[in-house]
Amino acid sequence: MSVNDLVSYRSRLVETCSRAIVGKEEEITLIAVCYLCGGHILLEDVPGTGKTMLFRAFSKATGGSFKRIQFTPDVMPSDVTGINFYNMKSGEFEFRPGPVFADMVLADEINRATPRTQSSLLEAMAEGQVSVDGVTRKLPETFMVAATQNPIESYGTFPLPEAQLDRFMMRLKLGYMTREEEISVALRRDTNEIISELPQVVTEDETLRLRAELDSIEISPAVMGYIMDMIDRTRHDSRFNIGASPRATIALCKAARAYAAFCGREFVTPDDVKKLAPFVIAHRLYYRTAVGSAESEELFRGMLDEIKAPTEA
Repeated sequence: MSVNDLVSYRSRLVETCSRAIVGKEEEITLIAVCYLCGGHILLEDVPGTGKTMLFRAFSKATGGSFKRIQFTPDVMPSDVTGINFYNMKSGEFEFRPGPVFADMVLADEINRATPRTQSSLLEAMAEGQVSVDGVTRKLPETFMVAATQNPIESYGTFPLPEAQLDRFMMRLKLGYMTREEEISVALRRDTNEIISELPQVVTEDETLRLRAELDSIEISPAVMGYIMDMIDRTRHDSRFNIGASPRATIALCKAARAYAAFCGREFVTPDDVKKLAPFVIAHRLYYRTAVGSAESEELFRGMLDEIKAPTEA
């Protein structure tokens, strides 16, 4: 495998999405990491920071079919997965697929849906398939869910179940633009128009081929030991009720391999791991005291600083 292919893959996605979304090159890279690894992402930030626009732009750049689910308390599981209905003309039952049957699914304001409806995404995210009335249907191989939520509002919201949180490879916060970036966005033409004109710059076949080659990116025993030191620390630290699961370990290894390849390397460094760990692990931990997402990430970063990293990859 040539890492140049992966460097080019990342560059095309970042350059294309950046035409519409200003100043978020690193965030686009992290979404590309999740996509290449077959993972899902939780976009958490205050309204108006571009969460929906960013994922729409990314969907255009990948060329995948895009569906948006606006979650509210009255959205039912069948509104997500689809239903069987009786066709009066044919005299038979037919399946009407829900919006989850797409390459790229935006679960907007997911914490406004009831836990029962939230969990309707669980099988899709975990297994890449949906079961309705005993019939299982496969989803696209490049299926990806990006869920958004507002961390500030609590009225009329339902916290994501633990099992659901663990299915997201990363949690990402976008933050505000710089003053100069915000001025440029305010003065240019409408972002929706720009997104509608974005070209497809990667293909499904290319994504699946590069995904299969990520295992060749080396993780040395020293770096693997560093990863396990992090994971073990979360399981024995008094600040956490429950530490990171084995799924978190696997996700961090996958993400680190993709990120290293995007940087043009055939091996993972300790810096790759330390950079990605807060995005991959912090949202999976259960804290003894109630903390918000910002505080949880800060606590986790503080814990990371206490763990000695290997000097060589």
